[in-house]
Parts: sequence; structure tokens; C-alpha cells
Amino acid sequence: MRQRTSFVAGYLAFALLAALACRREQPPAPDVVARIGGKDVHYARFEGYLQRSMGDPDTVLASDVLSELFDQFLDEQLLAHLALDRGLVPSIDHPRQAADALLRSDPEAEPGEAEIAAWYAAHRQDFARPERVRLRQILVEDKKAADRAAHDLAAGTAFEEVARRASKGAGGGFSGVLSRADLPPAFADAIFNLKPGEVSRVMPAEYGFHLFQVLERLPAEVAPLDEVKDGILARLRQERADRRLAALVKECRSRYTVVVYGRNLPFNYEGTYGGSKKQNPRR
Repeated sequence: MRQRTSFVAGYLAFALLAALACRREQPPAPDVVARIGGKDVHYARFEGYLQRSMGDPDTVLASDVLSELFDQFLDEQLLAHLALDRGLVPSIDHPRQAADALLRSDPEAEPGEAEIAAWYAAHRQDFARPERVRLRQILVEDKKAADRAAHDLAAGTAFEEVARRASKGAGGGFSGVLSRADLPPAFADAIFNLKPGEVSRVMPAEYGFHLFQVLERLPAEVAPLDEVKDGILARLRQERADRRLAALVKECRSRYTVVVYGRNLPFNYEGTYGGSKKQNPRR
């Protein structure tokens, strides 16, 4: 009886080991670089992500940079799996649309006037403007034409008329509102010494000869809130979206089992996913 019991126990132990062996994860195909929730992620998908992110397919990147990009790619894939499981997208083939769908499914309130004003007050120096001039110019190809334009201006001909007649290409007329840093060093001092309405001397350059006129001098200032409000609102929206996506990625990392197959990657993976599984009691 004891022998039979021992045989049965041994048989059951062998059967259990065999079952566990069958359940062991099979080696991935050479082009499989990760598994998310038991589903293979192929290297071609990561190549597409790199092309979207970097643009130039010939860019050579170090392993640490590629590892960071691979982590971002996996985060994006996780969000796509979450959106699919929540019924927000039909597939995981378009992860960026999946991220947008997740954000739309649980929208946050728009930043209010008080929040925008508080952000502006805390970052006023970000909107500091240096002294600037509202400038227009005449650009001609040779010294003789430049001298003739200068003579016509001195005789009282309107700057616009001389610019229209003498300037080449897009070089004539209004040039914009510019600071010293926006101007070539060879021109900056001379231009900023001009009074409103005053015309510069003929100024040579490699590509022709300039005549500048300052229309207005603008003092150094901080841009008023009304002028920068739209930009602040866009920034606050983006910050909220980034925080929400970070929270969703954290949720995904605990929800899905992620395995990285570093040996199938053409670089030394050093990212945060490592090579270990993340156990998931829900899946």
C-alpha cells in the first residue's frame, strides 16, 4: 500500500512538473522585442515609432538614447492596450490616437482665468522683452544704386517709393520688430543709434548694400498678460495632459505583464523595463 501511495505521489509530482514545463513561456521569434499582456511586440513597430519620433532614418543614436526611446515606445503601446480594453479604439495599431481617446474619455476642467493669471505672475520674467526697434530697409546690389537711393531719400522721396523702385527681391520695405540680438552685430549699434524716422548711412554687406529706417523705438518691457494668455493656456493644457498620461502609464505598468527581450534588440537595452516580468493579478 505504501509503495502504491509513493508511486501515485511520484506520478502526480511528475505530472505537475510536466504541466509547468508546458506552461513555460516559449522562446520568442527573433523579431519579437517585447510582450505586453502575452501579446508579441515586433521590432518593426518600434522602427515605425523611431521614424515618427526622429524623422531622419539615418540618425545614429547611442544605446542609452535608444533605451529611453524604447521605454517611451512601450509606454505608448501600454496606453494603446488600455484604450483597446476600455473599448475606446478598435485596435492598438494607432497608439497616438489611443492616447487622445484616453484623455477625451476622462477630460479635466479647463484652466481658469485665476490659474492663468497666477502662472503669469510666477513666470513674469519669461515674458521680458529687450529694447526693440520697428525697422524697414532698402537692399540693393551695388554701391551706385545704394548711393542713388540715399540721395533720393535725402531729397524727400518717400521711403516706401524708393524701396519699391530700388530694392531687390524681398529685401525692401518693412523688416519687422527686432532686438539687438536679432540683428547682425555689424548693423546693431548703428541701427539702435537712429532716432525714429531717421535713415542710416549706406551699409555694405556680403550680399549687397543696406539703408535702414527706424520707424519706432520700443522700450524693454514685460509682455502684458493679454498678449501671452493664449500661449499660457496651451502650456497649462499640455501640462495637464502630460500628468494624466503619466498616471495612466503608471496604471498600465501595474496592470499588464511586460517582458523585454533585450537579446532581440540591436542595441544594449538599459531602460526601466529591464528584462523581468511584472506580475499582474488581473490578467
